[in-house]
Amino acid sequence: MKRAIMFQLILSVVLGTPLAVQAQTDLKNPSQANIRCDRPVEAACEQVRLGVKAFRSKNYPDAVNHFRNAADLDPGYVNAKLYLGSALLQEYVPGQESPENLRIANQAQEAFEAVLKLDPKQSIALASIANICYNLKQFDKARQYQLRLIAVDPTKPEPYYWVGVLDWVVCFPRTQQMRKDLNLNVPLDLSAGIMPPLPEEARVRLASENGAAVEEGLQNLKKAIELKPDDINSMAYLNLLYRQKADLEASADARQEDLRLADEWVKKSLELARRQNPPAAQQQNPPQ
Repeated sequence: MKRAIMFQLILSVVLGTPLAVQAQTDLKNPSQANIRCDRPVEAACEQVRLGVKAFRSKNYPDAVNHFRNAADLDPGYVNAKLYLGSALLQEYVPGQESPENLRIANQAQEAFEAVLKLDPKQSIALASIANICYNLKQFDKARQYQLRLIAVDPTKPEPYYWVGVLDWVVCFPRTQQMRKDLNLNVPLDLSAGIMPPLPEEARVRLASENGAAVEEGLQNLKKAIELKPDDINSMAYLNLLYRQKADLEASADARQEDLRLADEWVKKSLELARRQNPPAAQQQNPPQ
C-alpha cells in the first residue's frame, strides 16, 4: 500500500478521535448513583435524591437545581458537586458557541473546580475540566489538567495519549500556516504525500515554536503505548507527530528517519486494526 493511502487512512481515523474525548472522563453518572447518603445535613441528602430522580428522568434543569441546592446546603458534599457538573454537561453541546452554551460550560467547569478545592486529586473532576477545556479550544489548559491526571495516577494510559493529542493540535496549525505563507503546502510526491523541506530560516523559527511540544507529545504517546500496547489511536498520533518532527530537522537524514518512523507507526496501527477487526469470513457454497 502506498504511503499516501496509509497516511490518509490513519488521518481519517485520527481526526475523528478528539470528538470522543468525553468517553475518557468516565463521569460519575447520577443515573447510576446509589442515593444512600451519610452526610450530616439531611436536607442536602434529600436534594441529591431529588436531583438523581430528575436526572434519571432526563430533566436536567431540575437536576442542576437540586444538586446546586445540595452543594449550597452542604459545601463539603463532594458528590453533590460532581453530580452538578455532570448534570450541567448534559445540557452542554460541544462546539456550539452560543452565549448560553458557553455559560453552561463555564458553570460545569466551576462545579468541578469546587470539587478540586475539596480534593485536589479528584480524577473525575480533573478529567472533566480537561474535557471542557478541549471543547472550548483552551488547549494549553486542557493539557495542564491532563498532566495533573498523570501526576495523580501515572499508570493510566489515557492522559498520556491526550497530552500527545493536545501537543499535535497546537503544532499542526502552526506548520500548516507557515507552509501556506511560503507556498510550500503541496507534496513533492503526490503518491507518497511527502512535503518539501522548509527553508532554513523558517525551519529554525518553527523548531523554536514547536520543538518542545513535539518532543513532549512523542514521549507521552510512547508511554501510552507502553501502558496499553494495542492503543491504535496513540500509534496514529505518533505517525502525525513524527511528521511534525521531520519539518524541524536540520539534516536530510534525520528528516528521512522521522518519515520512516511515521510510516512504521502507520503500518503497525493498520495491522493491529486488521487483527482487531478481521474481515468477515467468506461464505462457502453449500455442498451439492
